Amino acid sequence: LFCFLSVISFSGETRYNKDKILQGQGVDEPLSDTGFRQADAAGVFLSNVKFTHAFSSDLLRAKQASTAATIIGKNRFCKDLEIKYDARLRERKYGVAEGKPLADLKAMAKAAGEQCPSFTPSGGETLNEVRERARDFFEFLCQLAVEAGQNKQVTHSAASNSLGRSEVQSVFPWTDHCGEPELNSDNNGASKQLDANILVVSHGAYMRNWFVYFVSDLKCTLPTVLTKSQLSSVSPNTGVSHFVIKLDKENILRPEINCVCLNLDSHL
Repeated sequence: LFCFLSVISFSGETRYNKDKILQGQGVDEPLSDTGFRQADAAGVFLSNVKFTHAFSSDLLRAKQASTAATIIGKNRFCKDLEIKYDARLRERKYGVAEGKPLADLKAMAKAAGEQCPSFTPSGGETLNEVRERARDFFEFLCQLAVEAGQNKQVTHSAASNSLGRSEVQSVFPWTDHCGEPELNSDNNGASKQLDANILVVSHGAYMRNWFVYFVSDLKCTLPTVLTKSQLSSVSPNTGVSHFVIKLDKENILRPEINCVCLNLDSHL
């Protein structure tokens, strides 16, 4: 089994977030002062987590000198880690409702005899289309993790001859709240190091659809304290979620997924 950890963080607040204005993809505000403070707090919170890869939405509020860059910039292990920006991590597209109050979207849905968030305004993405983007990106991450595990096997021998120097381990700050992640152990009882430890920064509606995909399609195991309403709620700005994924290289598209925590905001 190849294992990787995915830590998913929702971008910081913008002025439109505060005013409950839909941004989607066409309206892309930079972070507000509060948003920068939230990103800074998330960076401090995650500073002892050793990431091997970092991905972010290419929208301004997640990208430009903001959430992803701040988190990596404050990390003690990987300040120079390259952040890769991917359009598959963009927020849901809301079409004609973008730039309008959330109340307007609800009114559009009511007029159409539907309810949010399943309603799709003209020019917007359906929930299935968003989930397909999430599925495509997740399968890309699975392949990346398998390749990282194979590379780790190649370099393991050299690493074991490093003159006895022990590598500093990541510290997961949410373990006090959620319990330790369940990782395999080696013969000495030490925790197995993750082949890939991936930071993903995206947006609220997108991440909610990704979580639903994990649970409904991939049968993700959830914390016993998590309620259905919490699962369907949108993450707070810079909320952190932690998933441990175990991959079988013979069938990487059917992973075993364990949710350690969802939408954690104790750093705010």
